Amino acid sequence: MDPMSGPWSWSALSFLGMWVAMMAAMMLPSLAPGLWRYREAAASAGVSRPGLFAALVGVAYFSAWTLFGMIVFPLGAAVDAATMQLPELARAAPAAAGAVVLMAGAFQLTRWKAHHLACCREASGCSTLPPSARTAVREGLRIGLHCCHSCFGFVAMLLALGIMDVRAMAVVTAAITAERLAPSGERMARATGAMAMAAGLILIVRAGGLA
Repeated sequence: MDPMSGPWSWSALSFLGMWVAMMAAMMLPSLAPGLWRYREAAASAGVSRPGLFAALVGVAYFSAWTLFGMIVFPLGAAVDAATMQLPELARAAPAAAGAVVLMAGAFQLTRWKAHHLACCREASGCSTLPPSARTAVREGLRIGLHCCHSCFGFVAMLLALGIMDVRAMAVVTAAITAERLAPSGERMARATGAMAMAAGLILIVRAGGLA
């Protein structure tokens, strides 16, 4: 999708709609178990409609991702405009994409990633506050913000490789689900980081051969 096509407001709304749909498809496999645990915790606390509170957690979670998309759109639009005005940037795009994938892989190995991944893996239902609409929204926003931070590298890879590339989306979805739900999430994150760094180096070498 070209973020500069059509009026700015319409392009932004179109992008956000696509962004939310994409994130829902990518994040729900790893989020669903946490939402179920929150529902069970709310039911155990005597809440009459625990499913409603779990739904509020999910809505707040994806609201955090929507805010992330509102930051991504103008950045993408600026890069797109610069690429159209400067042909040399367009020629450097394949190598730049490889560099982004390489750095995103390195991000997977950082303490920052490990910290936010651990917070995501705590999942919903761990809140010590009594279930209510307010605490459900707070819980969803808390998890959503941690997950936005944790998935920064994955989002960067998608932006570099093509945000609607189905193959890239499938690989990233599998990686996110594995590091959230596997018994050793941090080890899984390091493994995907190593693979991403290798893929980034291959893209850079290929771009150099095509130059």
